[in-house]
Amino acid sequence: MKILPNRYFIKLAFNGKNYHGWQMQENALTIQSVINDALSKILGEEINVTGCGRTDTGAHAIEFYAHFDINKILNKNDRDNIVFKLNNFLDDSIVIFNIIPVKSNAHARFDAISRTYQYFITRQKDPFDNDFSYYVYGDINLDLMNEGAKILCEYKDFTSFSKLHSDVKTNNCKIIDAKWIEKEDKLIFTITADRFLRNMVRAIVGTLLDIGKKKISHKDLKKIIESKNRSDAGYSVPAKGLILTRIEYHDDIFN
Repeated sequence: MKILPNRYFIKLAFNGKNYHGWQMQENALTIQSVINDALSKILGEEINVTGCGRTDTGAHAIEFYAHFDINKILNKNDRDNIVFKLNNFLDDSIVIFNIIPVKSNAHARFDAISRTYQYFITRQKDPFDNDFSYYVYGDINLDLMNEGAKILCEYKDFTSFSKLHSDVKTNNCKIIDAKWIEKEDKLIFTITADRFLRNMVRAIVGTLLDIGKKKISHKDLKKIIESKNRSDAGYSVPAKGLILTRIEYHDDIFN
């Protein structure tokens, strides 16, 4: 009988400004690559972490999970010590919150029930918030954008908002909720779905901004979605305003 290795989730957050997203790439600095390197050195064996999803180059996460396997059991003291060492090893753009024991078949990506992203638009130019929001000038109708956000929930196929030539089997996503709020000088878009396509949120935000600026109508939005053509949708807003804020799992995957 084959003995399965012990699996652990890592809960972390990161400022993605200086990284080419989560996913490892040749000749590019990514979150996954630096965590692999740090964990391998600390644990004395090659460790490869699997993330809960990809993030765009320059995007951020205040809640992100990854899993890794190791043959030995890590008790609470072991895990706390590894967290301490990781936070000292990694630079200030990444923080490790916790290492959590999970079932041997738990998967950070495939077991995620939902993911929530927020996109931040600032109406007031602010040099101290420039890395985490997108400055947009001019009149924007929030009510029109919220009506557009409701329309998104009527559809499943979001090919029109996906990066071309992505290696996914389907472009279907179930959007659970999508809405805009205004808070002081910020417009904040929050969207929750079972999964997201590459570039999807940024393309959606750009298209909804076109609605808010009255460049296109809600009827146009439906045509864009139904065309399944990325070139019909709006521009992709900058990644710096995009933050992954929540990942949800069923409790039964945790030990």
